[in-house]
Amino acid sequence: MADTMRADGRRNYDRLLDEARAAFAEHGTDVSLRDVARRAGVGIGTLYRHFPTREALIEAAMRHGLDALCARADELIDTEPASEALAAWLLAFATGSTRYQGLPGSILDALGDETSELYRSCHAMRAAAARLLHRAQQAGQVRSDLAVDDLLALVVGVAWAGQHARDGADLTGRLLGLIRTGIETSGGR
Repeated sequence: MADTMRADGRRNYDRLLDEARAAFAEHGTDVSLRDVARRAGVGIGTLYRHFPTREALIEAAMRHGLDALCARADELIDTEPASEALAAWLLAFATGSTRYQGLPGSILDALGDETSELYRSCHAMRAAAARLLHRAQQAGQVRSDLAVDDLLALVVGVAWAGQHARDGADLTGRLLGLIRTGIETSGGR
């Protein structure tokens, strides 16, 4: 859609996306869409023409980060031992999930709702996690009974906790370390 826009429509789209990212970072994903439109200097109708739902706006704001996360999984598979690749990717996922207040919940909701505007991007991210997890399981480094959805739910919980703690980054690292200890087999490290 964004590729076939007229120049003024493209400017509005880009401005809305920039202002949405700033508003999500400042106030969370539940920020008033009317405020996002106002910040971008357009009417609410213009916002809804480009982004018919809140989820569509969140998805567009996150798309680059989710694409980068999927690419990171492929890079790690090619360059790192299985359990190290999984741990590095989980840290990147947890860190990225804290970019916007409320984002961890949006991701978790979208993973289970095929009708969600976020589903496709989150599903691609889930597939990347599944490749890393399966590789670590095949190498005997991670518990074979661990499901990717359970692992992602754990990490989303860590991201949520990190958003709400004074020592968020430190807490995220500590909790991810605990998850790693819990999921790895004796051959994991």
